[in-house]
Amino acid sequence: MSDTEVIQERYDLAVERLRKISGEKIGDEELEAFFSFCAGFLLLMDDTRTFLAQDGLRKADLEELERRNQALYADILPKQYEESYANPACAVRRLGEERGSLLSALYAELRSLIAFVYENRLEEIVIRMELFVEVYTAFAYAAESGEEFPSGKDIREMLYWFACDYTELASRRRIREQMDPEDCFAVSVIRESDLTDIRYLYGYGEYVSKNERETALFMAGLPEATVATMADTYTEGYRIGFEVTGKDLAVKNSVSLCYRLGFERMMRRAVENFEKMGLKPVAARAVVSVLDNRGATRGRSGFCGGIPNMQYDYDHKDDKAVFFDRNYMNRKLEAGRAAYEENREAAAGYAGPALVETFGEADFNPVTKKEAFQLSGEQSRLWLEYRAKAGALQREYIPEEETSFTIIAFPVPEIGPVFEQLFHEIIRINTLDYMLYRRVQQNLIDVLDTADFCEIKGMNGNRTDLKINLYKLSDPSGETIFENCVADVNIPVGEVFTSPVLKGTEGVLHVSRVFLRGLEYRNLAVTFQDGMVTDYSCDNYESEEEGRKFIRENILARHDTLPMGEFAIGTNTTAYVAARRLGVEAKLPILIAEKMGPHFAVGDTCYSHVEDVKVYNPDGKEIVARSNEVADLRGSRPMEAYYNCHTDITIPYDELGELTAVRKDGSRIAVIRAGRFVLPGCEELNKAFEE
Repeated sequence: MSDTEVIQERYDLAVERLRKISGEKIGDEELEAFFSFCAGFLLLMDDTRTFLAQDGLRKADLEELERRNQALYADILPKQYEESYANPACAVRRLGEERGSLLSALYAELRSLIAFVYENRLEEIVIRMELFVEVYTAFAYAAESGEEFPSGKDIREMLYWFACDYTELASRRRIREQMDPEDCFAVSVIRESDLTDIRYLYGYGEYVSKNERETALFMAGLPEATVATMADTYTEGYRIGFEVTGKDLAVKNSVSLCYRLGFERMMRRAVENFEKMGLKPVAARAVVSVLDNRGATRGRSGFCGGIPNMQYDYDHKDDKAVFFDRNYMNRKLEAGRAAYEENREAAAGYAGPALVETFGEADFNPVTKKEAFQLSGEQSRLWLEYRAKAGALQREYIPEEETSFTIIAFPVPEIGPVFEQLFHEIIRINTLDYMLYRRVQQNLIDVLDTADFCEIKGMNGNRTDLKINLYKLSDPSGETIFENCVADVNIPVGEVFTSPVLKGTEGVLHVSRVFLRGLEYRNLAVTFQDGMVTDYSCDNYESEEEGRKFIRENILARHDTLPMGEFAIGTNTTAYVAARRLGVEAKLPILIAEKMGPHFAVGDTCYSHVEDVKVYNPDGKEIVARSNEVADLRGSRPMEAYYNCHTDITIPYDELGELTAVRKDGSRIAVIRAGRFVLPGCEELNKAFEE
């Protein structure tokens, strides 16, 4: 028998067993209901396979496709979620404290089958069906033999060995689909679909919400010239990213696309543009399985549809706590290395990601549930170690000094009645005069290069009071501290940034309201001493400790502290004024928000892992402030040099009292005062406020 025939036989046996479960009794009505429900979900997957095999996507009308899509996601949608087994709180209430959370995590993993069914990955389907049958059989055998039901420890062990046994399969698939353009599922949808017929959206297996449907209809109605402008800005930014850093794009042959469903018309033009550059596009689905480090952020990496329920994602972000130990970590790293070896040629030709982000979705305020899994202290330390080692492994096969990226963002209809007007404003903002900003920002840099440090103070209730110590130039004629960042990898245009000197950088950073990776923070305050975070708080929760925990997990990425990795001044006043006029400033992604005032990153520098690669501004000067005291450890203690995270926090202009450059002799040069640029040569930036 061939491998394919063996897998098909395993599948048939699993489905045959699933068909019998709903009628069986094991002596516990709640457990019977759970297993019957999960078996029904898996049989729905079998029915969906049949539907797809019979060309149902082409034959079915829109109503039928919508009905099927709703059926796949019904129980995790907000209205049904409280009584869903996917909700750990519900599962514990119905199935008991010992087993409930584990069986909820099992069901969450079964839900990854939706993606694998639509991509026709039969082995991935089979191993999860077999896991469920294994768990059920253990309960059924206990009932038949009169023994006690499997304990939480028994269930955990079954999940543990599932993760260990199939980490190699998962690693091979994930690494290959991120870099290998051959037979790419999503790119086929982009190329071959009739994009005037929104039925194509239902061919992915992703949740299709009103956002995706209305975006696709809106895109279908745009003039070809507008779509071309969107796509060309995106792909040209990618090309320029290689050009300005002196990297050779000609030796690369693939680029990965990350986008939200509904933007396929733009992506089709982008695919054509990339192919003219000699790059074959590939698009991997955003992570759906715990074996692929499923997380909870709204800014997913890959292509994705609507997010049915952010609380569901948040509840299961740490399901890996069920099995994550040093043995599993080592197995996963070994599997990753083997997968990179298998794909060494594809890795060498990989140019980097090109991302299309969206914004405007409904606010999300997560509820932390005691029934949901959380990493223990030891697991958190192991997770940080794993991320560092996995990052080093990736850079071994895909050196960062040889790749680049680009990011662009657009709103979705959920943002409200201003959607269409805002969409066109964003296109305008994404195509602002490159040379104008380059010239104005050079005026800023020329002054900042003479400073010993900068002072930043808030106003209008903002409590920011910071001193940012700057790198000291030894050759001002050929060196510079700040990068003149125009619209290439980070679209739109509008910032100058540097890596601050940590020693002497101190004070409090405060913002009244900010959204970071889809999570809202109210009255976020972060205190620094010698450039390192020493304290933090927010008003999200009644309990101060809950707020600290929220920040530690989501901004500090579970680290005890982080350095200030970046100090930047955003100059895109046009974006700021447009956002204020339309009332959407709180909805903007960090990609745009960081250009709308000074911002400060906690985590690694913008030059993380490539500090030794020389970078130059358009004026020919080398940007020498690429490292800091933490990153300087990369030669002697590399595991201590990086935190593998970087989060920008922006002070909006209307909360900015002053930003002043202070020279060694004590003289002071005001750059921004009361939210307006006052430095000579920057008057152009205030025109947006005046208009």
